[in-house]
Amino acid sequence: MDLLTQDEYKSIAADLELPTGSFIDGAYRPAISGHTFETVNPATGDKLADIASCGTADVDFAVEKAREAFDDGRWSKLHPSDRKDVLIRLCKLMTRNARELAVMESIDSGKTIYDCETVDVPETIRCLKWHAEAIDKIYDQVSPASDDHIAMVVREPIGVVGLVLPWNFPLLMLAWKIGPALAAGCSVVVKPATETTLTALRVAELAMEAGLPRGVLNIVPGGGAEVGEPIGRHMDVDMVSFTGSTVTGKRFLSYSAESNAKEVVLEMGGKNPAIVMEDAENLDRVAQHVVNGAFWNMGENCSASSRLIVHKDVKAELLERIVHHARQWNVGDPLDPETRMGALVSEAHFNKVCGYLEQAENVVIGGKAEKGFVEATVVEVPANDATLAREEIFGPVLSAIEVSGFDEAIKIANDTDYGLCASIFTANAKRAIRGARAIRAGTVTVNSFGEGDITTPFGGYKQSGFGGRDNSVHAHDQYTQLKTIWIDLADDADEAVD
Repeated sequence: MDLLTQDEYKSIAADLELPTGSFIDGAYRPAISGHTFETVNPATGDKLADIASCGTADVDFAVEKAREAFDDGRWSKLHPSDRKDVLIRLCKLMTRNARELAVMESIDSGKTIYDCETVDVPETIRCLKWHAEAIDKIYDQVSPASDDHIAMVVREPIGVVGLVLPWNFPLLMLAWKIGPALAAGCSVVVKPATETTLTALRVAELAMEAGLPRGVLNIVPGGGAEVGEPIGRHMDVDMVSFTGSTVTGKRFLSYSAESNAKEVVLEMGGKNPAIVMEDAENLDRVAQHVVNGAFWNMGENCSASSRLIVHKDVKAELLERIVHHARQWNVGDPLDPETRMGALVSEAHFNKVCGYLEQAENVVIGGKAEKGFVEATVVEVPANDATLAREEIFGPVLSAIEVSGFDEAIKIANDTDYGLCASIFTANAKRAIRGARAIRAGTVTVNSFGEGDITTPFGGYKQSGFGGRDNSVHAHDQYTQLKTIWIDLADDADEAVD
């Protein structure tokens, strides 16, 4: 898709009809309380809309309708190819409305229109399509059998699922969760982040247009205490999948323990290392990968390369090249297709990132922040125990740490509470594989920054999460139960007692 001009995107934004209600049982609805909350454009501070501010009563209503839909089989018992057809139609409708979704995503989140047009919306559609195509291609199993029995191991949808989304990739994280959940036959209740509600509501409307039965996909906007916690504690929710901060994610374990012991899948924070050894080839290319990993999506990315662990022999040259490439990551109007970094998602988050910048002493580049926008920033830190090297900033801040050898680099890489992603840059294949095996992280890339793709599982070790993986066929596991069906074939005469 060809990009438009800044003025053309602004014109589209001005004409958007923004959804404002919850979406429950196939229709937009006000909150039962009548309450609303204001959503704003983080780049301008302008009010976008008043969104239904839901609460426990709305969650109860959404779960009730999701349960009705699941139990009567309007989706859960639909033939796999029929479920696939509906989701494929949804993908086609999203493709037709891709530009609208991209602009809506940009003004709601502060993300650049360039990223929304070229990454977020296309990858969202690709994710949904991939899981749709997998519906009738995932086989169940038959265990090794004797002549006297057959044992089938079958998958069944887990039931009513609560999906709690982050604000950094609103559309894409929606797809990561509803794709496999709907493919499995579950009914879902989605809580989008209060900062970024619009596109989830619009996708639900498109899903109804595509033929998804009412009650199967419900969107309940509202705060964590008002909506997230009631979902986590609900006795008729069978499973929760959460993406967000580690602090909040841990609460869902308590909610589960204090309610119905529902299954919980957590994808949480990261403090991801990018290791650059002295034999890394093409330092200019390495610098591009490091910069992309650190500053893509304004650093509001759980897999961001926020720690640069670099060998002392190449540190000076690499930092020089990083500075060169970081200067190309300009900050500006998210609706300008030339902008590489937009606004941070909210004033509260901007202030949090600014608090970290105040602790930066040896700034290599950047460090300035104004009215919701933060420059690409590189800071040298003396050791891995510095605050900027320990805590997840979730902003465009890269902390550089010098090391003297491979073993030290691996030790520092693992010296963190997190274990989501990592990168290692070296020309030595054996060292690369040894490093990838030694780093305790769910995804390790070699001589590149990335997260894999839709075919590879995404998730972390330690406090980055557990319980399942997003993406790939493994994502379907978390939304299904395994059932053993044991069939006795023994001849009754053989079992007769003399």
